Amino acid sequence: MELWQAIVLGIVQGLTEFLPISSSGHLIIFPWLFGWENGGLSFDASLHLGTLLAVLIYFREELLKLIKVIPYALSKPLPILKGESGEEDRDIWARLGLLIVIMSIPGGIVGVLFQSQIDEFFHTDENSTRAIAVIATMLIVVGIVMYWAERVGSQKKDLTGIGWLDALIIGLGQALAALLPGTSRSGATITAGLFRGLTRAEAARFSFLGGVPLIAAAGLLSLMDAIKAGMSGSEMANFIAGGAAAAIVGYFAVSGLIRYLQDQSTLVFVIYRVCFGLFLFVMLWVR
Repeated sequence: MELWQAIVLGIVQGLTEFLPISSSGHLIIFPWLFGWENGGLSFDASLHLGTLLAVLIYFREELLKLIKVIPYALSKPLPILKGESGEEDRDIWARLGLLIVIMSIPGGIVGVLFQSQIDEFFHTDENSTRAIAVIATMLIVVGIVMYWAERVGSQKKDLTGIGWLDALIIGLGQALAALLPGTSRSGATITAGLFRGLTRAEAARFSFLGGVPLIAAAGLLSLMDAIKAGMSGSEMANFIAGGAAAAIVGYFAVSGLIRYLQDQSTLVFVIYRVCFGLFLFVMLWVR
């Protein structure tokens, strides 16, 4: 992979990890469309770590509060989840932390049980046609479901109104995204949040905060595999360039999307998903 290709894919990762249009789908599609080489384990790690860095910087104050209340949250998790421990600031943050744990469980299970099979199906040349067809299908299907969520969701809840069942359902959306590239982790979680009554901006905020554990796990596991395999000089350059591009673009994508969703709908992403999915089916037909 050339250095400029690594930068382009870093930009793509930074945008699509947070915009609800599927980062994994785009990272599979771009090399397929343009005939680029696979960046390998080290490059995958750099992209995950780059977007993780973007979230850590943007939500640094919130994450520090969550870290500080870990001992308190572990001391009486059930009363905190039920809202029986009070409404002090530490109770609110402890509850949010526990909800993020609940949200992360389905995706974590999927990752442990099926990640190797998912990688084998979506990252091998012999499966490329079927993989692109799955991605195109999920782009369209989730786009339509996202539009439905916009129409029926009450959009009244903020983060303090989320319950354990809301977190679990949003986590199931995250697990679906882990299983099927083209779904979009942020797309599935924001859509589930809308169905559960969250406002658009708060659904995005919970999606990004709740994604930290799985993004971190994916990045660290990929990095460990890359270290075991070793990196050449060119792979190290791609690692740095791709990760930096993903971090910089990802930071502005998070900030921009939350601001955008404060007074705008997800319709532009619905249209993009459906149009891009149809485009991929056309490309499969003409190739």
